[in-house]
Amino acid sequence: MPLLVEAADLSKEYGRVHALGPLSLRLPPGSIGLVGPNGAGKTTFIRLLLGLLQPTSGSARVLGMDVASQGLAMREQVGYMPEHECLIPDLTGVGLVSFMGRLSGLSPAVALSRAHDVLQFVGIHEERYRKIAEYSLGMRQRVKLAQAIVHDPPLCLFDEPTAGLDPMGRTEMLDLLRILARKTGKSLILSTHLLEDVEGICDHLLVLDGGRAVVSGPLKELLSLGDSTVVIRVKGDPEPFVAGLAAHGLKAERVGGELRVPRPPEGERIFFQVALETHSQIRHLGRSVQSVEELFLNTVARRPPGGT
Repeated sequence: MPLLVEAADLSKEYGRVHALGPLSLRLPPGSIGLVGPNGAGKTTFIRLLLGLLQPTSGSARVLGMDVASQGLAMREQVGYMPEHECLIPDLTGVGLVSFMGRLSGLSPAVALSRAHDVLQFVGIHEERYRKIAEYSLGMRQRVKLAQAIVHDPPLCLFDEPTAGLDPMGRTEMLDLLRILARKTGKSLILSTHLLEDVEGICDHLLVLDGGRAVVSGPLKELLSLGDSTVVIRVKGDPEPFVAGLAAHGLKAERVGGELRVPRPPEGERIFFQVALETHSQIRHLGRSVQSVEELFLNTVARRPPGGT
């Protein structure tokens, strides 16, 4: 399969405002989490990939197709759920989704049939015959999702799909995206500033900050702290165990209910020795994995202003 996205020195400027780049990267097929603080360039990047914006310099390819010269053919293979309000309020749900299917190249009959199928999938039932002006925010988000997948594209771009949703609506939206990522064979790019949204859905992570890629790679590898750190959980109060480690020259860092300790040269046997000495009970000992939020804080929030 072709790469999902290839960018070569891609950049975008608005007058004196540098919004993105220069960005050079290669994203594999699969589910991509695109994260970064507000103003990091996530939406600009997506719009450049779709050809909705013209780059100041550089180029991009999506699904092996050049965005500048093959934009129409490329967009037939891509579904897009924008962050901003984009629905036509006087159309019914099924009318809007079938209309978008026809714009994507489906025949009227196929577009209508597919509209019913995808609306059923996203949880819009009898409401599909009501005007969108009467829909709640959660229902409008579901219709935006339905119109993005009505033509069965191999790649879908989702820009802040859970924005404004209540906790239940957010959970249900993430469940739908998880099904698309895990059970349909589609590739997707999920752009969000909610870091926990990408966990459980995405298998690759791209972090933008100040318009530049500061992290890119397989999610599991990025979240793993490697073999240099051990995570330990002990029963009850961990303080005696922590003090015992310190007596052996080992410093433990508390993270939630866990202790993270540099792996000692002599191996893990020392941990069990300390447990015996301090009458502690080790409940878990294994490889340490950080969360997306911790990775973000370590790579973005702690970078000095103007750093790369």
